[in-house]
Amino acid sequence: MPDSNYDVVIIGAGNAAFSAAHAAVEQGSKVLMLERAPEEEYGGNSRFTAGIIRFAFDGADDIKRLVPDLTKEQLAKTDFGTYTEDQFYDDMFRVTSFRTDPLMCETLVGGSKEAMFWLGERGIKFVPIYGRQAFEIDGIFKFWGGLALESWGGGEGLVDQHRGIAIKEGVEIVYGARVYELIYDGHVVSGVRFKRNNKLEEVKAKAVVIAAGGFQANSEMRTRYLGPGWELSKVRGTRFNTGDGIKMALDIGAMPFGNWSGCHAVGWELNAPEYGDLAVGDQFQKHSYPFGVMVNADGERFVDEGADFRNYTYAKYGRAILGQPQQLCWQIFDQKVRPQIRDEYDIRQVTKVTANTLEELVEKLEGVDPVQCLKTLKEYNTAVNTDIPYNPNVLDGRCTEGLEINKTNWANTLDEPPYEAWATTCGITFTFGGLRVSEAGQVMDVDMAPIPGLYAAGELVGGIFYFNYPGGSGLISGAVFGKLAGTSAGQAASS
Repeated sequence: MPDSNYDVVIIGAGNAAFSAAHAAVEQGSKVLMLERAPEEEYGGNSRFTAGIIRFAFDGADDIKRLVPDLTKEQLAKTDFGTYTEDQFYDDMFRVTSFRTDPLMCETLVGGSKEAMFWLGERGIKFVPIYGRQAFEIDGIFKFWGGLALESWGGGEGLVDQHRGIAIKEGVEIVYGARVYELIYDGHVVSGVRFKRNNKLEEVKAKAVVIAAGGFQANSEMRTRYLGPGWELSKVRGTRFNTGDGIKMALDIGAMPFGNWSGCHAVGWELNAPEYGDLAVGDQFQKHSYPFGVMVNADGERFVDEGADFRNYTYAKYGRAILGQPQQLCWQIFDQKVRPQIRDEYDIRQVTKVTANTLEELVEKLEGVDPVQCLKTLKEYNTAVNTDIPYNPNVLDGRCTEGLEINKTNWANTLDEPPYEAWATTCGITFTFGGLRVSEAGQVMDVDMAPIPGLYAAGELVGGIFYFNYPGGSGLISGAVFGKLAGTSAGQAASS
């Protein structure tokens, strides 16, 4: 049993929740974390990620500060480039169709580098993303898409590092505790009520931080807010993010905010389980599509696979796949691009076919019209402008011409067998709609006044992402707003 005397109670145990815990401890707070999942499944969606984190940096010196073990030899053959705050702002506004809330975006972007250094100082380790975000061309690894680092050990390594630090800080973590209600007297939040081991309990606190994720694992809420058909999507991550944190705040008059009909959704293994599998992690994802083509059940292409770097399209193409007949597509590649295909394509738990001719391949694509598919692939091959050089490290402009949906970059003819194809559906990561928070991370009510004692961070903070998402922004958002909410909650508890 947790004791009844805490300064700050945090709901959740993912990246945002732990960031809030570290920040609250820095303010001298006694902290309790209540995690709905059992201990073997703790970590929220963060545990299912690859651990990639987007942040503003000014060059190799910033990277070296975060990865002090980088050798001179590694630095000599690596072009990290820069990713300035202006570039981060440009990406946020561009991919959200200029709908991201300016103040929220300013907090996120302006606090991103500071949050990374802060995490590093706490003891979180990072490594460069060689292979997935940098291909070796002429002996140099050139990073692209604004991403350079991931947490050591991926998402699982991130939350394990967080937990180890929190335990050393004296944070108490209770697993299997489903918080279902805020203790609220109409003026101030003073604790929570939760269910554990089939018993109802409550704990008082001077401040509460909700960091319990979105509603992506709740099929009813997905269908209600995202629209018809979303009950058919797979869930990439934890089965425990069912919107409880959002609902308990709305129940006391919190203001809904953001893109409630929007979400982060990607290409995902067709026959993956209903929810994320910790043994597989994020390896069901299918993110190499920019170097191949995608065809639906009608045998037709339906998106520009090379519209932009994968970082800027993958989070919206899941929705595009869900909208196709039978909610599926096949991603097709030949051997020219095999070195660029990511490692997750080669795990055992995939639905894959191989063939030595396109005629043989289309007959193996289950659920696909083979006649139309062969016609589509041959028309695509004819349309590729082979005069433009292919370069996977840049937007190379190697395109198709004359198709109803042209491919803008990385268009290669399919003519080097064996051909390989992977069956793909939609995997939802997290939802964009959530709670409105102040510049201090405090939850706002429907009259736009802060609710005393209540703070929020992570996926359930609305107003940041609309329609789409720059890759790696979720974890940095959790760190920035977690640090903000934890600091403010700790300060409020000590005042």
